This record gives sequence, structure tokens and C-alpha cells, in this order.
Amino acid sequence: MGDNLQVAELFYSIQGESTRAGLPCAFIRLSGCNLRCSWCDSSYTWQETGRAMTSDGIMSWLAAYPGSLVEITGGEPLLQEGVYRLMERLQAAGHEVLLESNGSLPLDRVPLAVSIIMDIKCPGSGMAGHNLAANIDLLAKRCRQGGRDEIKFVISSEEDFAWAAGLTEDRGLTGWCPVLFSPVRDRMDPGRLAGLILERQLRVRLQLQLHTLLWPEAARGV
Repeated sequence: MGDNLQVAELFYSIQGESTRAGLPCAFIRLSGCNLRCSWCDSSYTWQETGRAMTSDGIMSWLAAYPGSLVEITGGEPLLQEGVYRLMERLQAAGHEVLLESNGSLPLDRVPLAVSIIMDIKCPGSGMAGHNLAANIDLLAKRCRQGGRDEIKFVISSEEDFAWAAGLTEDRGLTGWCPVLFSPVRDRMDPGRLAGLILERQLRVRLQLQLHTLLWPEAARGV
């Protein structure tokens, strides 16, 4: 049971987010999510069952991309126990591993060498009540120990921006890790978000989803 995974899709593409944006990356998108964000762009991960795979099967697929950057994403990948064995195998094979998480589940079992990209849900998502506050302290500790974790806010309105900016300043987030502000496509104008960041003089990174610029009509596999 600990090696079984439900997989939504496997694909090789350009990393569209995080500080690694622009790099070729092998994506392992797992099925299932415990949240229902109002702006979700990957609802198929929880609307569809996906396919059953073992870590052996995933590693066999990944053999076509030796030494590649790998991201495990979802949905919420930490819902599946088999993800921990998968992370171990990916590291043992020499891959740099990113784990994208919605921040609602404990992150304490994630190896330090795996870079966590953790969402903090803004009110506009409808899911802000699910943020696990202890994860912020955990990421701060990991980064002090040499971890390369990142925090992401998905911004759907000026109200979301004000909320995210306040939390960023109150918790001193930019003092110990990269903080990404990402506008929701069709809800928050990227230029307006850039202007708000400059007005507030926040030391955050404006993040545009590179894959949506390269392949705007593609809903999967990018």
C-alpha cells in the first residue's frame, strides 16, 4: 500500500512557476485534493480517478529524462502515503525534487533536500481557513537548516493582495525564503498586481505562469 499512487498525469515540460521557472522539468501530478479553491485550474485531479501506478512505474517513465528537475504536484500530493517513498527514490536517483503543496497538511515528513513550494490560501480562494499555521514555522526552520523552500500566494483581487502583503510583513516571510505573488488569470491583472507590489515596496517575486503564456489553450500536460 505504501508504494501505490493514483496519478493524474505524467509529462515533461517547461517549469512555469517558482524560482525555477523556465527550466525543463518532469512533472508527476498526483490525483486527489482536500480543498476546492474557487479559481482551481486542475480540478480534473479530484474529479477523475487517475491511474494506479507504483513508484517503479513512475521511475521507469522518468528514465527517459535522466538527471531532470522533477516536480511532484496535484491536487494535493501529500494525501497519498506513497509520495514519501517516491520522494526517497527520486532523490536516490540524483534528481532535484520540488514538492508543491496547498499548505493544509503537515509538512514535517518531507525530506529537507526536497524543495517545498507551499501555498498560503488567500480569502478569495474560499479556503483560507484551511491554512496550517504550523507549516510557516516549519518552513522557517527548514530554510535556516539549508532548505530551499518557497511560499506562494495566489492573488485573485486587491483584497487578496492586502491580506497576503499583511501576512508577509507580519511574519517576516521574505527574511528567510522566496515569496511569490501569482495573479489568477482572468481575475487579477498582472500589471495591477505589479503596481501594488511596487507601491507597498514588498520584497516579493511577481510570478506569472510561464506555461499559460507559452501554451494558452492547453489545460493539461504543460
